[in-house]
Amino acid sequence: MYSLIGLGLVLFLSACGSKKQMASTIINTPFTIDLFNKEMNDSVSCYRIPALITAPNGDLIAAIDERVPSCGDLKWSKDINIVLRRSSDNGTHWGPIETIVDFPLGQSASDPSFILDQETKTLFLFYNYMDLDKEKDVYYLHYVKSTDNGKSWSKPIDITAQIAKPEWHGDFKFITSGRGIQTQDGTLLHCMVNLDNGMHVFGSKDHGNTWFLNDVPIAPANESKIIELSDGQWMVNARTNKKGHRYIHLSNDKGKTWKSHADSTLIDPGCNASIIRYSSKAQGDDKDRLLFSNAKSVDKRIQMTVRISYDEGKTWSDGKTIDAGFSAYSSMTVLDNGQIGLFYEAEKHASNPFTRFSLEWLTDGVDKTPKKYRKR
Repeated sequence: MYSLIGLGLVLFLSACGSKKQMASTIINTPFTIDLFNKEMNDSVSCYRIPALITAPNGDLIAAIDERVPSCGDLKWSKDINIVLRRSSDNGTHWGPIETIVDFPLGQSASDPSFILDQETKTLFLFYNYMDLDKEKDVYYLHYVKSTDNGKSWSKPIDITAQIAKPEWHGDFKFITSGRGIQTQDGTLLHCMVNLDNGMHVFGSKDHGNTWFLNDVPIAPANESKIIELSDGQWMVNARTNKKGHRYIHLSNDKGKTWKSHADSTLIDPGCNASIIRYSSKAQGDDKDRLLFSNAKSVDKRIQMTVRISYDEGKTWSDGKTIDAGFSAYSSMTVLDNGQIGLFYEAEKHASNPFTRFSLEWLTDGVDKTPKKYRKR
């Protein structure tokens, strides 16, 4: 029999243990909130094509197409706008929908994507533009930029002439939605698909003042993402026109030449995906970590899954399933507290959830959030 003091101590320790267990459960259980659905606006047919980034001040910015008359892509819709929502608490609460790009009826903007210039703290939001009344099927490549963490944005800037050849005027071309990167030497890099003339990398070496086209086509590649490996190589992770798996393209000479191979372990139904760097030993982190999200299926847009690689993409974990149902495009970011944010399409485009989870949850406790994040 416990004494009153002993019983009190047991109850106290038990309570402490329960609190620790509860805290552990909270930390390791994904948090999910639907950011965009057509119930939010009766005049909108659907929201599609997610893009997610962490601003320099730690705010999360989630951008997406607001497709008004139909859920069709750019060439089939005369009214698509780029809208966003913002969170200042790592994704727990989100502000109202803000319209960032909205042209007159007949002109549409689609497929948002971000690059953050860490040196100038400038956010670039890219999109594809079409005037369906005057130049149907002619794609222009634009961006707007922000120097105040996405609170205000510049007027649209057309960079089509800088990153697309004149003879491509009528080609089916578009900047890939989601994310581009900044390399260790400060270069901004992104992917532009030309379904007639191959996928190309484009970028800027002067913080977005001017843009260049890497003139070497990459194939097979549809919507693609580029990252820089720890040894300085560029790696493109590509969707292809054939269902089944992803394709990997590597360059050790800054895009002059590429070596390509199929990655049969990254099964894919032919859908846009997301790949980002979580950490880098070259930048002082404890491990090299890459994250990859996609619909993990060979022929259906289902089973949104996030995987991790510790060897710069040579091998990947089996991953954790975020959503076993319909899921399509996705975009990831590292939150200011070290957790991982995923913004993706669900429920046949009726819903676009944001999900937040820890490195501990993703790896079943094998890996831990680096110490540099734990106090945030």
